Amino acid sequence: MASLKEIKERIESVQETRKITNAMYMISSNKLRQAKKMLAETEPYFYAMQSLLRRIMRRLPPDTEDVYLNTYSEIAPEDRRKGYVVVSDDKGLAGAYNHNVLSLAESKIPDPGTEYFYVVGEVGRQYFKNRGIEIDGDFQYSAQKPTVSLARSIAFRMLEHFEQRELEEVYIIYTAMRGPLSSEVHVDKLLPLQVSLEREREEEEEICTDPLVMDPSPAAVLDNIVPPCVSGLIYGALVESFCSAQNARMMAMDAANKNASEIVKDLQRTYNRTRQAEITQQITEVAGGARKKRG
Repeated sequence: MASLKEIKERIESVQETRKITNAMYMISSNKLRQAKKMLAETEPYFYAMQSLLRRIMRRLPPDTEDVYLNTYSEIAPEDRRKGYVVVSDDKGLAGAYNHNVLSLAESKIPDPGTEYFYVVGEVGRQYFKNRGIEIDGDFQYSAQKPTVSLARSIAFRMLEHFEQRELEEVYIIYTAMRGPLSSEVHVDKLLPLQVSLEREREEEEEICTDPLVMDPSPAAVLDNIVPPCVSGLIYGALVESFCSAQNARMMAMDAANKNASEIVKDLQRTYNRTRQAEITQQITEVAGGARKKRG
């Protein structure tokens, strides 16, 4: 049985750990509030841009030719080059947050074609590096404090690769919040634009819109609206991921706090029982010594 000193030191150690996890909980809570506010302030603009893009795609003439509409149907699936922007976090201690998004990204490797990974966040870079999976070494972006400028920089890189035919498809893998206590990993296709899906959705939903005039040409309109829309999609994914990471870290630290409290209670009970046993032993020894003297 451990001594009273050892149990007391263990209690103090757990209490110190609880102070750290509680501080991390408060920090994540503050960051989550800031990220949600930032997302709420920018969502209307990007939603409007995406709505406009969908409306344009539904009204595009069938013979429209543009680099962003090129589906490379002449290239077999096993020969296509696919780029995946994988959004992880810069730190751990966030439950299964990083594991879920990185496992999904790794599961894309057996798919037909050649996969190229562009990783946001230090955890993701170390994950792929330790497994010998090649990533773009120049794609060094932090997951902390997502900004529109950061999203534009990432979008510029991906648009450049697509326009120069270095990639035939571009996706983004990120984590989106689906409530105060849950999140879900998503895979969204950024490029090429899926016109056929938009037209099918219009037919299914029987969407009625006013005639749309695109001047000077549909291709020119697309060339001007696609880059900011892609930036908006990436920015939304970065902020959603940041919110999800902070939420996951809050939950993990809250669970750690509760576990620490339970451990302290158990140790305190053990300490009290051990102390009581020692006192009883001392009383027994004193009583035994007194009887010997009387005898």
